[in-house]
Amino acid sequence: FCHGGRAIVRNALYMAVLSAVRFEPVFKAFYQRLVARGKAKKIALTACMRKLLTIINALVKRNEKWDATRHLSTVSVG
Repeated sequence: FCHGGRAIVRNALYMAVLSAVRFEPVFKAFYQRLVARGKAKKIALTACMRKLLTIINALVKRNEKWDATRHLSTVSVG
């Protein structure tokens, strides 16, 4: 697992992503695509953490609310 960055932020992102890959269609689809391509589950979770962080930063910057249809992609990863 990743050891870089601030531990408090990393732990919060990890717990949020555990829930997101189970219940949020955007992250569930992204996680499943990565695992299907052979990525290790922890690596796929780390990728989801990064995706979540970039989405959060964009939402805050634009002063927007979460809209799953905007981030749901049908394009395959890689």
